[in-house]
Amino acid sequence: MNSQVMNNQVRPSAGLVERAKAGDDGAFDELVKNHERDVFRLALKVLGNYELALDASQETFLRAWRALPRFRGDSSISTWLHRITVNTSLSIRKRALRNKACDIEESAHLLESDSESPEAAGERVELSERLRRALAQLTPLQRQIVVMKDVEGYSHKEVASVQNISVGASKVRLHRARAALRDLVSRE
Repeated sequence: MNSQVMNNQVRPSAGLVERAKAGDDGAFDELVKNHERDVFRLALKVLGNYELALDASQETFLRAWRALPRFRGDSSISTWLHRITVNTSLSIRKRALRNKACDIEESAHLLESDSESPEAAGERVELSERLRRALAQLTPLQRQIVVMKDVEGYSHKEVASVQNISVGASKVRLHRARAALRDLVSRE
């Protein structure tokens, strides 16, 4: 498969974005189809709760639809949606905490694999639970940067763009967040 075809599958064309900006519902539906899985996965990682992540995904695309006419194209559409997803997820998290409804669900079934031994699976699930609990204890900004960089694989430039900070500040924040995460995991 050539790189142009792969890029078209990963990234919608500028024409699709422009059509959506002009009010073309079909073009926006195509944008949603192209990005809904990534938006949901990111929301799930930020929130740690399946139902809240579904809500965040829906609200992300609602916010994106409303804000699309203001999208300037300074970043890729995926980076722009990432920023909206993180902000939406953090808003939903705050709302859920206020309502005392923010229980992080057990998600071991998402990590299961048929090819590993029961012992290895148990150790992996235990480690993932320790890590999940430790991530939940980080501040929202620390959790955001760890998820973006270490889980989603974003570059420091992309992280900096989403957080509206410099690349240097992104590196410093990641270093501090990782140190806090290591400390929390070691205490368990």
